[in-house]
Amino acid sequence: MNEPLAERIRPKKLEDYISQQHLVGEKGVLTQHIKQGIIPSLILWGPPGIGKTTLANIIANVSGRPFYTLSAISSGVKDVREVIEKAKKSGGLFTQKNPILFIDEIHRFSKSQQDSLLGAVEKGWVTLIGATTENPSFEVIPALLSRCQVYILNSFDKDDLIALLHRAMKEDAILSTKKIILKETDALLQVSSGDARKLLNIFELLVSSEDEIEITNKMVLEKVQKNTVRYDKTGEQHYDIISAFIKSIRGSDPNAAVYWLARMIEGGEDVKFIARRLLILASEDIGNANPTALILANTTFQAVSTIGYPESRIILSQCAVYLANSAKSNASYMAIGKAQQLVKKTGDLSIPLHLRNAPTKLMKDLDYGKDYQYSHNYPGNFIHQEFLPEEISGTKLYEPGNNPRENQFKEVLKNRWKDKYDY
Repeated sequence: MNEPLAERIRPKKLEDYISQQHLVGEKGVLTQHIKQGIIPSLILWGPPGIGKTTLANIIANVSGRPFYTLSAISSGVKDVREVIEKAKKSGGLFTQKNPILFIDEIHRFSKSQQDSLLGAVEKGWVTLIGATTENPSFEVIPALLSRCQVYILNSFDKDDLIALLHRAMKEDAILSTKKIILKETDALLQVSSGDARKLLNIFELLVSSEDEIEITNKMVLEKVQKNTVRYDKTGEQHYDIISAFIKSIRGSDPNAAVYWLARMIEGGEDVKFIARRLLILASEDIGNANPTALILANTTFQAVSTIGYPESRIILSQCAVYLANSAKSNASYMAIGKAQQLVKKTGDLSIPLHLRNAPTKLMKDLDYGKDYQYSHNYPGNFIHQEFLPEEISGTKLYEPGNNPRENQFKEVLKNRWKDKYDY
């Protein structure tokens, strides 16, 4: 049997659903909706592995409605329209039995993808149930959000998770034949981070090869660290992989860059998170060695914010490869760092009078703006004058990088400023 444990013991009815009593308890709001046979379009918001998909399935099963599902990671507008057409044929217009369309990770849908759902929701062709780990106020377009009820699912507590383990040992056809002793559970609960699906996956890994086993903290940590490789968007590996991705691009290795990018994409990482990091890198690590890099990175961010998965993977790959192959310079990054340290050290130094604005007669009488030389009035649009406070006059903060473009900057600065910018 290849079906994972989390699927084998997935609850089929509300009575078996662990936790979320405010929604599915005897007086829970969803319980009342189901009893009345009126299911509104809704957004289920909560952390990973909390049972959002399970709850959507239960609602469909109990209400006797056709059930269609899409993943925002792998579905495009075409897929949405195809499912809506199927739903229209299987349900009646404005009937209580209109099909349920479940969209996992709906926050990953682009604006155009979310727009494609509006007509079907408005006309009653489908009842939409969206699942999200992100605040829907920020990630779901207002027009769609206003047509949905938002229900918050709370994280499982320790008792919920232990109850889930005992249910698995008792009810699962495979695990019920084994002798499993839960001597210690702290490590098991810690590595699962409150994610029930992750907990069951790890638990199955631990007991799959043994007929008799005693679960201890030491055994869990040893086996999990050795055997599990997962991408946790909120955990340590999330930061380790983005670090490897950035360092690969900084190190000019496009092969490694696309590998780590693929790891994030397959793990369901937010496209906008990846694009934001590329945007930062384009300035921090490439800068004026190739200013086009920043333009491309910004265009990438705008594009993936509009398109979403799965097509965004192509755009992200193009940008990552371009940035990896680009000339590198951290000169601007280092310059602002030095400048900030200087400000912290010297405080609010007085602004030179000739650089001050003089919109009133009093300010002019106080010599604000006096002796300022307007650069455009001089050959080459340049005249030698001091722009720093007197106390730090001549301080050098920007050191051009050693690349063709910034070497040109270096020559221009030398010619204009002589000793002040003598690199």
